[in-house]
Amino acid sequence: MLYIILFVLCILLFIFGMTIIRFGLFNLSANKLKTWLTRLTSSPLKGMLTGTFVTALLQSSSAVMVITIGLISARIMTFPQSIGIILGTNIGTTFKTELITFNLDAILAPLAVSGAILILFKNKKARSIGMLLFGIASVFTAMKGFELLAHPLTEMEFINKFILSINDNILLSLVTGTILTAIIQSSTAMTGIAMGFLTAGLHLDAGIAIVLGANIGTCITAIIASIGGGKESRLAAFAHVWLNVFGVLLFIPIIPILTDNASILASRVDVQLAHISVIFNVVTSLLILPFATRFGEMILFLHDKKPTK
Repeated sequence: MLYIILFVLCILLFIFGMTIIRFGLFNLSANKLKTWLTRLTSSPLKGMLTGTFVTALLQSSSAVMVITIGLISARIMTFPQSIGIILGTNIGTTFKTELITFNLDAILAPLAVSGAILILFKNKKARSIGMLLFGIASVFTAMKGFELLAHPLTEMEFINKFILSINDNILLSLVTGTILTAIIQSSTAMTGIAMGFLTAGLHLDAGIAIVLGANIGTCITAIIASIGGGKESRLAAFAHVWLNVFGVLLFIPIIPILTDNASILASRVDVQLAHISVIFNVVTSLLILPFATRFGEMILFLHDKKPTK
């Protein structure tokens, strides 16, 4: 029971870290971000590049989707303009997945201490930098916790049985990733958990399926944000869902190929999973990009039936 409590605390620490990183970065560049999102969306390609950059900066695809839906609700942006941003959020979110593969154990304490001190400053910029440093320390500490707790947790009978069951069932792994991500509201946290369990018996193919499911589960944030936001806000949320559903359907048949060739990407299995997550998001967005207009029309057909004015 103690290990489960510690594991939940690690999840909360991870989400806390990502949240204050986002606050710190947003405080440093909030007005510019909104300007970029509204002005640099004249074409799907520009929108995708803007969405990628802003998501990488904010370290959260969900945050960018919430901002985008807010701009649509305020009639500052239209649904067609949001298509490129939606494609970009999927690529931008992979930066944080790659970030958590680095080994920063030696500097975690100095980062946390210096970040905590800067947060106490009255200067807004210093405080924001402090949030950034403290958030990074929190995220990497949580990742270390996932790794250390994975082994004792898998020795618990019901967790061991569950991992064995999803190891043999790609669909169950996919559903697990979707549901857990919808609950914890962070695809990166779910990816981090999967990376931790890879060292304790979780097979890589099951880990890949969990990450694919996490991309669908993270869409729940956009759906919640669109409630009461008007027709175009709902369309943007649905576009985010369909983008990830299409990507998952495309990648499910090639999970065995990715698993067999993962050693080409990296020597460590957790890094292999992070790289495969990047491949999934980049390939999905690039495949949809040439058909962005048609994709938008499909969303209108499925969820509106009437063209947007």
